[in-house]
Amino acid sequence: MRIGELAARAGTTTRTLRYYESRGLLPARRSGNGYRTYDESDLKLLGQIRTLQDFGFDLEETRPFVECLRAGHPEGDTCPASLAVYRRKLAELDSLIGELQAVRATIGVRLASAEGDSPLCELGGQDL
Repeated sequence: MRIGELAARAGTTTRTLRYYESRGLLPARRSGNGYRTYDESDLKLLGQIRTLQDFGFDLEETRPFVECLRAGHPEGDTCPASLAVYRRKLAELDSLIGELQAVRATIGVRLASAEGDSPLCELGGQDL
């Protein structure tokens, strides 16, 4: 298939596909007339990239998954490098969750303090 058809089937743009090609994530095969050509395996690569990006992975973090698929594995997350990325992402998410829980606790304490210490004010800023 040509680039426009791949973009349509993948739900993306030809510009995005060219960018992925420039980053080495999408193979750059050309037909005899110079047109880019793609097959179903390329569609699978794009699905893997998009799914991971939807989960918050940056484009470079998708590389081991793409390379795993390109090496012939049925899934992109069956190779050691992909598993290492999963582990790093989980650690990153755990850290972010911890930070958010701490912020939430602080805001909860401040809200409780603010509600207990001062009377409610109207929009004009005057005490009741």
